[in-house]
Amino acid sequence: MNVFYEEDGHFKVASIMSENPGSLQVESQSGKRSKIKTAHVLLRFEPAISGFMEAAQAESETLDTEFLWECCGEPEFGFEDLAADYYGRKSSPVEAAAVALRLHSAPVYFYRKGKGRYKAAPAETLKAALAALERKRLLAEKMAVWVEQLKSNELPSGFGDKVDMLLYSPDKNSPEWKALEQAAVESNLNYIKLLADCGAIPSIHDYHLGAFLREYFPQGDDFPPFESPAAPADLPKADVAAFSIDDSTTTEIDDAFSLQTLDNGNTLVGIHIAAPATGIAPGSVLDQVAMHRLSTVYMPGHKITMLPEPAIVPFSLNAGEWRPALSLYLEVAADLSIVQRTTRLEQIHIAENLRHDTLEPYFNENTLDSDSGHPYWAKLSLLFHLAESLEKARGKYDPARAPQIDYNFYVEDGIVRIINRQRGSPLDKLVAELMIEANSHWGGMLAERQVPGIYRAQNGGKVYMTVKAEQHQGLGVAQYAWCTSPLRRAVDLVNQRQLIAVLQTREEPGVLNASLLTDVMRKFDLTYNAYNEFQTRMERYWCLQYLLQEKLEEISATVWRENLVRLDTLPYITKVHSLPEIPAGTRVRLQIRRVDTLLMELDTRFLQVEAQPGAVAATDLAVEES
Repeated sequence: MNVFYEEDGHFKVASIMSENPGSLQVESQSGKRSKIKTAHVLLRFEPAISGFMEAAQAESETLDTEFLWECCGEPEFGFEDLAADYYGRKSSPVEAAAVALRLHSAPVYFYRKGKGRYKAAPAETLKAALAALERKRLLAEKMAVWVEQLKSNELPSGFGDKVDMLLYSPDKNSPEWKALEQAAVESNLNYIKLLADCGAIPSIHDYHLGAFLREYFPQGDDFPPFESPAAPADLPKADVAAFSIDDSTTTEIDDAFSLQTLDNGNTLVGIHIAAPATGIAPGSVLDQVAMHRLSTVYMPGHKITMLPEPAIVPFSLNAGEWRPALSLYLEVAADLSIVQRTTRLEQIHIAENLRHDTLEPYFNENTLDSDSGHPYWAKLSLLFHLAESLEKARGKYDPARAPQIDYNFYVEDGIVRIINRQRGSPLDKLVAELMIEANSHWGGMLAERQVPGIYRAQNGGKVYMTVKAEQHQGLGVAQYAWCTSPLRRAVDLVNQRQLIAVLQTREEPGVLNASLLTDVMRKFDLTYNAYNEFQTRMERYWCLQYLLQEKLEEISATVWRENLVRLDTLPYITKVHSLPEIPAGTRVRLQIRRVDTLLMELDTRFLQVEAQPGAVAATDLAVEES
């Protein structure tokens, strides 16, 4: 005796070896023996099992599913009963099995109701289901065409308004994504690369920028309508001629300096910070913009400012203008000791905006000892020596420390220039130390008056933000509050409001308590870090673009650790898989094999050692931003 049975959704046949209550020992045509449940048996038959399933399958293919559905009626039925009705007589085992196979293969027409039992789908339900199957079939055909088009580097016509979704936030249930994924697998390509090959990414730079804008500026980077602020005209005017020192691309000029000789022979050094807090009211549209953006976003060749230009211009310390400023005056004795510190809210006149590219030839490591002829040389020299004195007072002066290299990116019409300059140059040190002095002193002033502020702190090597005045071990100061960049950082604008409230000895609605400051601080910390990561990514893009632009086939690099190297003249670290085991600091020569600005990949091959490690490696420690 043989059985036709169902197991795991499949129909099988086997010969009965023995039978027990509730189960059977059977042997398949291949000789495999197994135990099955009696409840799974659909038919028992005498003919040999050889060829049974093949014959049943062949007979099943001749059956008309539509006709079967019309024959079965509404009540629930068994497959053997339907087989008898269909054939008009008692069906053979093969014919009955064929009907079972056909019913099982058409779940849209027949609902399964138990072992060997089915119920016909209602007419309206069947009509809807068949329509859905037809749509699915047509979509599958369309997707197959899409796959072939994508593999042929042709963007399907239906992809036009889906490209943004596919690039940045794929809907993995969408047919476009499924077709793209299949085409990428069959082409052995990254799906982003495949879309680029199809012309969906006209600008690789804009693709990387778009990923950032989509997350942080989903409504675009335009500003909402706002009322242009006006700088107050009633502040006292300081009798100083201030000057700023910035890169040539800087448009948000936050800080400037002045020097005056006092009657007692001491020098009054002014550190002047732009004061947008005097014109941007708390809770105003501009304030909401600043608290939403939190910082200016920097990238080579472009930036997204925290504030709109009409709100920057009235406060930026531009040459020839009177501007409101929060000023810290240092009375400096002949020995460079600070006799007194005074803070004032006032108007200052900006005499000059000095720029690094034109100033550094006259004021650098080689011009410190004698007048270079620049009209500001004497003032800069005094400020530099004061900066060195402040650095020594912080316990951070180390003339033997190897300088770090900073890189400035200049992009014009898609052509990039990458200029390196030493961090810690006289101009850098001058500005950095005076900003540290202002941020530290003003942070202490807030703490002394018990007015909350937003601080940067470092303890145990960890740098973090806090609303309490805490030590910054890396800088060697008792506290460090960001106050000197209020045109481009929201925390500086907030701290400036707190400082002005202290100076005016009155509580204003805009002064925030510690709880509100904590909320601003946390949002700023997350956002500022994300902006910095984006800036680094775009700098890496332009480094790769530079390699392509200059058509470089080889480049020198310095081993950082293991198989990671730093390219010479570029701020770019990459893996070199063929690098042998050589000490960190070794200079090597690399072959540039492939540069991919889309996937941000650089493939290089080790060629040779150029120089053994030097005695002193450049430090990796970064100085806090002013």
